[in-house]
Order: sequence, then C-alpha cells, then structure tokens
Amino acid sequence: MKIIVVGAGISGLSTAWALTKRGHEVTLIEQGPIPNPLAASGDHHRIIRRAYGAHLGYAAQIDEAFSAWDELWQDLGQRHYDHRGCLCLSYAKGDAADVHREGLAAGGHPFEIIEAGEAVSRWPFIEGRRLRYALNSEEGGALHCRRIANGIAEWLRANGADVREHTKVVGVDVDGATVTLANGTVLAADNLVVTAGGWVLGLFPDLAVDLQPYRTAVAYLEPPVDLREAWAAAPTLLDVGADDEGYIIPPSGDGGLKFGTGLHRQVTVDADDNRELAPDEGGQIVSHFVPSIARLDEYRIASTSSCVYTFTHDETFYSAHIGHALVVSACSGHGYKFGAAVGRRVADAIETGDLATLRHWMRADQAVESA
Repeated sequence: MKIIVVGAGISGLSTAWALTKRGHEVTLIEQGPIPNPLAASGDHHRIIRRAYGAHLGYAAQIDEAFSAWDELWQDLGQRHYDHRGCLCLSYAKGDAADVHREGLAAGGHPFEIIEAGEAVSRWPFIEGRRLRYALNSEEGGALHCRRIANGIAEWLRANGADVREHTKVVGVDVDGATVTLANGTVLAADNLVVTAGGWVLGLFPDLAVDLQPYRTAVAYLEPPVDLREAWAAAPTLLDVGADDEGYIIPPSGDGGLKFGTGLHRQVTVDADDNRELAPDEGGQIVSHFVPSIARLDEYRIASTSSCVYTFTHDETFYSAHIGHALVVSACSGHGYKFGAAVGRRVADAIETGDLATLRHWMRADQAVESA
C-alpha cells in the first residue's frame, strides 16, 4: 500500500518505521525539522518506566513497549536508551509512590523499598524531612528522543521511505486520501495516518470535542557542584512533588538535569502561539519540587523550553478513523514510552482494517495481547 504519514513526532516516526519495514510505500511529512524541538516529543529525553498503578491498563502494556523498543534498537543498530531505573519518593500515605508500589507488587515486578535515612545518604539531593520511604525500580530509565528521531529518519531514508522535512500539510481530503501542501502540491495515497500532535485540530477542527491542546514547559537546572556526581548517577525520578505530577530526569545523553510537572500547563488553541516562556516560569516549575528536593535555592536555571501536548478528558491515547484517514493523537503527556509500540499497532490496523482492536489497545481498557 501507499501510505502518507503526517507528522514526525515519535508516533509518526514509529508508524513510518513499522509500515516501511513491512514493505509499504511510505511518505512521511513533517512541517519542521526532524526532530522538531517544538513538538511534544522533540525534547532531549523522556522517561520509560515499569511503575504504574495496578488499576491502570497501561501497566499491562509496558512489556509490549519494551519489546517494541528492543526491535527498533536492533533495526537502528544502536540503543538510544539509558537504563538507569526509576525512583519514587513517598511523603504522605496514599500518594503516588504508594500507588506505584501496589502496582509493582500486583504485577510481580521487583522493586526496593529504602528507608528515609538510607535514601538521603544514597541520593543526597533528596529532602529528607517528612520522607516516608523511597521506592527504587530497576526497570526503566531515559529514552533519548532527539537521537531516536534522527536514527529513525536515517533508517527510513536508507530503506526507501520518502521523508520530507519543512513541508507543511494545510489540508486533508479523507475521502480521496490526499493531502495538500502549503505550496499547493497535492499528494495521494491509499491510506493516510495523521499524527500531528498539537497541530491536529488545524486539520481536523471537529475533533476539538475530544481533544484539547495544552502548552507546557520544562526547566533544565545546574545543581550545586557537590551534588553533580550524585545527579549524574541517579535514577529518573517519578512523582516527587506534593502530588503525582512532578518528574526529574538526570543528565543523560545530550540532555541536562530536567525538571517537569504536568501541573504547569495552560489551554491553547494554537500550537504555535505563546511558545516563549515568561521570565518567572522556570522558577514556577522548580518551586513545585521544594517538598522533595533539598537546597533548591542553590540550583541555577540553565534553560527552559515549551511544548504542546494534546489531551483527552481521561488522559488516554486516542485514535479516530475518518474516511481513508487514521488520526492518532492525545499522548496526554505520558505517551512517549509507548511510541514504538504505537507505531507497530497502527501498522497492524492499517494492514488488517481492525480499528476496534487499535482503539481498545490505545485506551488500555484492559490487557490486549501483544502484536
């Protein structure tokens, strides 16, 4: 089949990879460069982890995610993955660390519970006051996003795919299976896959009933000199704020020490609007971590960056079949870890026409057998 994929974030890149590998004629179109630093998956690194609450369907699907990444590493000939584990900090009964602990135990996955004093000794950047315990899971770490994007794009070109950067799609004809480019060119295919992230509503405005783009931001910090070695060897940190929305990725790959929180987001209707951060936004992000990270007043904000995520009301993945187009969207801020698996699943749906299984898997309503 001839297939056009619109958008080269991790879902689009992985879909193009899976379809090209299966012998299809693929054209991948990206409005900016690959990787696109403005896209949701355009930052330096993102977390992959085993830890999920037992009640969440995604906990049952993480095996498939790891398997898909392993297949991709084999094809690329490189592993763009820093396997350093994940750490959760518990400061209140019933918090996210307790939820992840129950989920790991229910799934029979190994983890280590470390009492507060020992945790602060091992990771001296932790705020020990009121700390109940630390949970350390060895399964997980940091995925190197920009290296992955470059690697997949290079693989696609080497394997015959048509990869077009700096090419904007301004219209999609779902009945005729064509896309119109900003220069007026019309491209035709048998099927379209649209993975346009925060820009999807520009092509499918009616999907606003299901999807909402949010602009969010992260801050890269320089720690005190005496803590740099500890951070360099640290696991990724999950859910370290006063709620379950804070995360930290230590220096890894090309990326520095990154602080991010899902609470720092605002509704947007234009993915290109308001991308510059206000002078105080970096400080707002960092302040979220005061309860869990010690000596934050000694850290320096080195840089900040923004991106746009697309969310559903229940923060799950989203797919919609409209004519000859399959729209895949709404990573809801947690989707990068499933990127390679999403690509394989979308390729399955394109080949078999079984869109119900794709929707079921994307929503993670219950466990679905791996592809």
